[in-house]
Amino acid sequence: MIRKVKGQIRTVGFDDGTFSFSSKIENRKTILIGVVMKGSIEVVGILARWITVDGTDSTEAIIDAVNSSRFKDLRVIMLKGITYAGFNLVDVERVYEETGLPVIVVIRKKPNITAMENALKKHFPDAEKRISLLKKAPPLVELIPDRLYIQAVGIGREVAEEVVKVTTKTGLTPEPLRLAHMIASAVMTGESKRE
Repeated sequence: MIRKVKGQIRTVGFDDGTFSFSSKIENRKTILIGVVMKGSIEVVGILARWITVDGTDSTEAIIDAVNSSRFKDLRVIMLKGITYAGFNLVDVERVYEETGLPVIVVIRKKPNITAMENALKKHFPDAEKRISLLKKAPPLVELIPDRLYIQAVGIGREVAEEVVKVTTKTGLTPEPLRLAHMIASAVMTGESKRE
């Protein structure tokens, strides 16, 4: 349990790499990068796993990356949304239960859940299972109107908000997530993409 958020709190932020439409059809994979940091300043390490585009392996990949890493002093896992590699949905509660670490989902644009559900029903035979993950995700909390939202498991709203503030250096996105995005896109395309 986190009582006080220190400036050098150890967190890991995960984001995925880009992929093409053909990747979806051919069951290809994309990179999932986790950046381990102290606060918003010092990168301590990088975690990497491959996940299937539109697959169901993102939850296991995150759990494995955290639990098998040498970084035993992590305090929080941060995710950039709960959908990775297309519609590869993360079971946030399971990540919390199996790693023992609170999870903060950081979202820049409010998701249209109805549109997501409709897309899942149209394209996936296991749509109901995926929709159940969407529905079981923690409630969305607006931090900055129309600009920044969070979802949190295993951590109170105020503490989660403080973690986001402490790990953000510039802009709205916490550094571990910003850097994970840049690294993952560089691995997949040869060059980092702007957020």
